[in-house]
Amino acid sequence: MDSKHKIMLAGLSTVPFVMVLGNSMLIPILPTMQRTLDITSLQASLVITLFSVPAGLAIPFAGLAADYFGRKIVIIPALTLYGIGGLVAGGAALLDIGPTYAVIIAGRILQGVGAAGTAPIAMTLTSDLFTGQIRGRALGVIEAANGFGKVVSPVLGAAVGLIIWFAPFFVFPGLTALSAVAMWLLVKESHNRKEPPAPAAYFESVKNVLATKTALLLCTFLAGSLALFVLFGILFFLSEHLEQRYHLSLIVKGLALAIPVLFMSVTSYVTGLVIKRKLHLMKFLIVTGLVLITAALTVMPVSENTYLFFTAVSFIGIGVGLMLPCLTTLITSSVDLTKRGIITSLYGGVRFLGVAGGPAVFALLLPLGIKAMSWVVGAGALATAVIVFIFIKIERLK
Repeated sequence: MDSKHKIMLAGLSTVPFVMVLGNSMLIPILPTMQRTLDITSLQASLVITLFSVPAGLAIPFAGLAADYFGRKIVIIPALTLYGIGGLVAGGAALLDIGPTYAVIIAGRILQGVGAAGTAPIAMTLTSDLFTGQIRGRALGVIEAANGFGKVVSPVLGAAVGLIIWFAPFFVFPGLTALSAVAMWLLVKESHNRKEPPAPAAYFESVKNVLATKTALLLCTFLAGSLALFVLFGILFFLSEHLEQRYHLSLIVKGLALAIPVLFMSVTSYVTGLVIKRKLHLMKFLIVTGLVLITAALTVMPVSENTYLFFTAVSFIGIGVGLMLPCLTTLITSSVDLTKRGIITSLYGGVRFLGVAGGPAVFALLLPLGIKAMSWVVGAGALATAVIVFIFIKIERLK
């Protein structure tokens, strides 16, 4: 990879880094928000869910626009909208605009719509610009940037939250502006990009891709959604559990929340370096990641020892880190450039829906007990591993 490509990759990496702050940075302050606004645990979880659901629903439209008009022309306005949503949410709390909770949710919905045109389109553009064996490495860096954002964001959210609980909302506009400038100056979209066909032909070709690669796409969509569902569900659970069980300060809690995502980030980067174009290895790592998640969720609720508890949590991060670069590489390599935006965006959409569902479902399951919560989700991860093992046929992908 030459210096020109490294500079572009650095610019592209700012997009998933900023996007992931949208949820992870707020997780440490959710209990404080809940007490201050006098809302329920489920309502607090909706601050995450109602960012991710609009993003998941809007992503296919962002992907369609990216295929027709270009990647950067979607990413930069999307980053701007993302920042505006942060101002709306933070301003509602600062000025006590009533009903404050409802206006915060409106700001989060705006942020979610903006997020739809960020990381998934950045993945598509990365796949456009990097080909052959370095594509897996480049996408591993993008996933690692996503993971690094998850590592930094709980600590950053906790630190900024010490000023006042809603201060993290005001971090978004500054960071999205910096990312937009980096995209504009550092990333050069190819001028040789093939124009997509007429709409009727375009949608027919997308339909053919969905029909001929149904098993691959459904399996990767399911696995990607499940991975983010578990990760954000666990982070939401930990935010409340650490406060109730250990009475940790905000900063220490942020550091503890960073543990699983640190392991995920490092694992994503290493996985991106080694997978290259090895299809059998990708399938093996996806199944292995799901099995590790299942094992960790089985052990975690019976771990009385703090070190064993966090070891299990760390293996959830490792499992997710093994999966994501492989899934992203399979998705972006499964279609040609003219349809890559929409297919990658559909994948990004189901990932966002996984993020949306995690906190809400964990909040609903938690009253049944930690064991029931963990084992129900673990059963889902194991079922997904079986589905991937049976239905992804490597010989067909070749």
